[in-house]
Amino acid sequence: MTATHWQLRDQEKIFKGNETLLGQNHLLVATTRVRNEALILPDTLDYLSGHVDAIIAYDDASTDETVEILRSHPKVALIVANQSWEQDIAARRAAEARHRGLLLDMARAELPHEWMFCVDPDERVTGDMRGFVQGLGSDACDAVRVRLFDAYMTPEDQEAYTPDRPLLDFRRFYGPEQRDILMLWRNRPGIGFSEGGGRTPRGMSSVKTALHCQHYGKSLSVSHWEETCDYYIRHFPYETYGKKWTERKGQAIHTMSDFQRPLHEWGETLFANAVPM
Repeated sequence: MTATHWQLRDQEKIFKGNETLLGQNHLLVATTRVRNEALILPDTLDYLSGHVDAIIAYDDASTDETVEILRSHPKVALIVANQSWEQDIAARRAAEARHRGLLLDMARAELPHEWMFCVDPDERVTGDMRGFVQGLGSDACDAVRVRLFDAYMTPEDQEAYTPDRPLLDFRRFYGPEQRDILMLWRNRPGIGFSEGGGRTPRGMSSVKTALHCQHYGKSLSVSHWEETCDYYIRHFPYETYGKKWTERKGQAIHTMSDFQRPLHEWGETLFANAVPM
């Protein structure tokens, strides 16, 4: 059963951003869940501003300037700031659905909208997302899965990302492994998050797959790659995550994908060679 009316906890505080966005009717509202994303967050918010009317964010106990960046951006309406990071692996993974469910409940109450866009800060959906949802008839579908591909650093393209440039199209090559991530859904009461359900809501009756997304979790810089490896090694079960990421340490630069498939430039050749995962 889909859970609703998620409760704010003692260690969570709500900050208001641009209050003029509250109580207005919006076509498209974005939710994002962040932790220590000061490097890419300014570009993420600027990117989202080109697609959505308002942004609501959950900050999971950042120790950098993430909250300050969120509060200063004109498209950010509300922020839930968690003051205490969950140390237990299982509890932290289970909390993701509660965090996202809390944001969805708040958006429905404070930011009336037709469509919700759920995105991570290192993801960039390409194309005209706003025009796409505007073109969907009322009965076309109630949710959309987006085709996501990982960007990779290669011997000729390994310069570290710096915040003075857009992340969209930052890397040249991508792995053909395609993950279809549910990112867009209509504001319908039956759609919501279930305990332990991660980033994917429940309650959709008709889902289509469209659009494409560049994912930069593996390709911001060599140092970020090593930090990502260490994060999964330290904070996730060894057999399911730790072993795989231990083997990836020192392997930031790629000539093949992590799954030993050829890399492709972004575009039709990549999409034609996509391997659903």
